[in-house]
Amino acid sequence: MTAFTQDAVKQLSAALDEPDWMLEFRLKAFEIYENTPMPTTTDEAWRRTNIRRFKPDEIGPSVNGDAATSWEIPDFLGKELTGEVVGGSMLQIDGVTRQYELSDALKEQGVIFCDMHTAVTEHPDLVQKYFMTDCVPVTEGKFAAMHGAFWRGGTFLYVPKNVKAVAPLHSVLWSVNGKTFTHTLVVLDEGSEAIFMDEYASANGEAAGLHNGVIELLVGDNASLIYAGLQDFGQNMWQFNHERGRVGRDGKLDWVTSMMGTRLTKAFQTLELDRPGAWGRMSGIFFTNGRQHLDLDTQQNHNAGDTVSDLLYKGALREHSRTVWQGMIKALRGSQKIDGFQANRNLMLDKTARADSIPGLEIEADDVACTHASAIGQLDQDELFYLMSRGIPRKTAVEMSVQGFFDPLMRRIPFEGIRNRIFDRIVEKIG
Repeated sequence: MTAFTQDAVKQLSAALDEPDWMLEFRLKAFEIYENTPMPTTTDEAWRRTNIRRFKPDEIGPSVNGDAATSWEIPDFLGKELTGEVVGGSMLQIDGVTRQYELSDALKEQGVIFCDMHTAVTEHPDLVQKYFMTDCVPVTEGKFAAMHGAFWRGGTFLYVPKNVKAVAPLHSVLWSVNGKTFTHTLVVLDEGSEAIFMDEYASANGEAAGLHNGVIELLVGDNASLIYAGLQDFGQNMWQFNHERGRVGRDGKLDWVTSMMGTRLTKAFQTLELDRPGAWGRMSGIFFTNGRQHLDLDTQQNHNAGDTVSDLLYKGALREHSRTVWQGMIKALRGSQKIDGFQANRNLMLDKTARADSIPGLEIEADDVACTHASAIGQLDQDELFYLMSRGIPRKTAVEMSVQGFFDPLMRRIPFEGIRNRIFDRIVEKIG
């Protein structure tokens, strides 16, 4: 079993035939990783998530990247969900690209869409400029530094200035060996537009697995990005993610997150509204069962005045699962005339489940409109009785009630295919 060591960093970089600058980046990240303690419940951000049972060296990094020789994937993965012709698609197995396609129309527009390793080699100026610099630095924490040292696989998307990508793009990761360290880097130059769907999944395995991921979404001035991230890992997986979107002047980021899998997830999801006119919307859907533990730490940072953020996260819980949502809207001093909203609502399908919902505001300006809300409740038994009295079986009545609970959020998703995929998975988890 390969451990998280400096030699492993060097072996990984050599196996990928990386340029010297990336090896240097990895080694600096590894030094930070070594000198940063593993988080515990004494750290405020981790107070409600205990990872003492997580043994990283029993899992190890993916050094050689040798994906399984048989890589059949579920039929649902990779299907087009945006209702349009896909402009670019990519399938990776354990960080190794197995299928890739980019339309001639997007190539003619100058759109760059490839795996991260190709980007490091063929587009070093772009990657060096944006990779874990202003968005998610390796100093963000133990797992950000681990990622910087051991990342493997992932997707790079660049849309040039004033280019409106003619068709959506779609990336799929399927994990067989349970060691995934993927990196998503999306850069939209000034005045550009794109739609990108990012999927992550694996089968349920017996051995513990790890997904240590970073997502960086950089939206330039007057640019617009619709990003949908769908996660459905097996319940043997530990997931530690750092995700951040930065939005420039008059830019727009419509960010959709769906989380259905893993044994334990701790995700930091941050929206940075950097210049006046920036707009960001975060829509989160999650469903936990068994003994799943999901901890989402969201930040809406208004770094300039005249900015708008809107967050709505909804989750349903079954059996002995637990969820934590900690949200914060922050307005810097002088960030006047901002509009920030956040809401988290949780539906308890079993009395043994538990949800913690903790909204927060940190406002240093005096001309703002900031509101937050959270709620935890159970299925309405009168509603179920009404449906069943009309001849609807209880299971169908529950499904209808859950669908009604998620409907306001589903309406925020612009594509029926994505809505159907998410709700089909919810119905499976209702059981």
